[in-house]
Amino acid sequence: MCAFSVMGQTKSVQTLTIKTPEILCEKCKLQVETYLKRHDGLLETNINYRKGETRVKFLSDRTDIEQLKTAIANCGFDADDVLADPEAYRKLPISCKKKSNGGGHPAPKTQNLPAN
Repeated sequence: MCAFSVMGQTKSVQTLTIKTPEILCEKCKLQVETYLKRHDGLLETNINYRKGETRVKFLSDRTDIEQLKTAIANCGFDADDVLADPEAYRKLPISCKKKSNGGGHPAPKTQNLPAN
């Protein structure tokens, strides 16, 4: 009788937030989520377009934050310090472009907390 012990690798799961100020509507959000779903190692994406943030949960042995920011930029949106790919941005519908380029998004709202 033989006994085998298999030691499983511990997968490092990371959750980080990326600033995505140009993702401001459901259409933009859906486009980025659809593109990111194909990314190996990504477990979860939560885009909050009201705050201009995208939270990603991923396996660090399969991908890293720079690859995910690049993937968002390849959709045509800025992601932290990674600027949107110009060709992908050009292909975005006018409603998903920056207001300075004739886009239809309103400026992001800022939260004002009441003073105590």
